[in-house]
Formats: sequence, structure tokens, C-alpha cells
Amino acid sequence: MLEERGIAMSDIIRLDQNQRRSRCVVHAGVAYLAGQVADDKAGDIGVQTRQALSKIDQLLAEAHTDKSRLLSATIWLRDMNDFDGMNVVWDAWVVPGSAPARCCGKVELADPGYLIEIIVVAAA
Repeated sequence: MLEERGIAMSDIIRLDQNQRRSRCVVHAGVAYLAGQVADDKAGDIGVQTRQALSKIDQLLAEAHTDKSRLLSATIWLRDMNDFDGMNVVWDAWVVPGSAPARCCGKVELADPGYLIEIIVVAAA
């Protein structure tokens, strides 16, 4: 797929980068996304999960791939009591038959307003 777009497998493409990070790096047919969080830190776990997943959809589109090509997902929750609420949104979002390898754990996030951060890797 990459060669069809004039991109060599050895190329490294960095999307939405600054001095500290890139939100997505594509290399050798794989898109690596940085952790995505919600914009609305006042939202509940459903709102924040939907917003993070929307950002993932946008970055995957920029990398010329989509959620049907997910390889893995790492989900960090501020509180494991949000696990069921997050899964309601996740289960509606993930493509049936294309669920990635996934882990989920509790972690202290960079901002106390964040309830969730999601990192994914996808085939490009």
C-alpha cells in the first residue's frame, strides 16, 4: 500500500510533530500513534473515550489507514471503576472481527482531568 502512494518502506513519516513528540509515526507499513486523550476534561468516561477514539480515527486517516487495521491498543485509565463505561464505547467503535491485541491498566495520567489515554498501532 505504501509504495502505491510513492512512499518507500524505509521512509519514516512523522505526523503532527513538535520538538518533543509526533502524534503518529509511520514506518515499514506500520502506524504508531502517541497516546490520545479527550479535549473535554470535564466529560465523563464515555465522553472522554469517544473523543480519544475520534482523534485516533483522524490520525489513522492521515496515515492512510483505519481502525479495521489495528494491531494493538494500550488503554490507560485513571480509575479502573471506569473500565465498564470505557468498554461500552470501545465495543461500539472497534470493527467486528478486527479487534486488536489489547491491554488496559490503571495509571496516573499527566493531567488529573484526564480519565483515559489510548495508544494504538495499526498496519498502514
